[in-house]
Amino acid sequence: MAGPLKAEVKKAGEVDASKLAEYDLIGFGSGIYMGKHHKNLLKLADGLPKMDKNAFIFSTSGGANENFKDHKALRAKLEEKGFRIVDEFNCLGWDTFGPLVLIGGFNKGRPDESDLEKARQFAARVAGQ
Repeated sequence: MAGPLKAEVKKAGEVDASKLAEYDLIGFGSGIYMGKHHKNLLKLADGLPKMDKNAFIFSTSGGANENFKDHKALRAKLEEKGFRIVDEFNCLGWDTFGPLVLIGGFNKGRPDESDLEKARQFAARVAGQ
């Protein structure tokens, strides 16, 4: 996604919240763990100041349906801080949680090239908004 958006990519712990005001559009995403984004991303969202900014949310998840987005917790935190969620993206990801590790996981090989192309198309669409 960074390419079409001409974006900087940072880990949650590397984000300087005071610099976010410089951006027109901010993306927040990670894999989904037990129905939520990574704990470090949720912690970042909790610590953000109120902002009137456009944002998008993205994720990978081990669910059986790539159209199902487990973004509820992150979306609520961002909206509480004043972010407008302009769009959301999810694709399947390799899931080795709990007993799945015994069988080699679920959705092995995902995200694949088709998923990455969909992510690029999503990013191009979001960049045009």
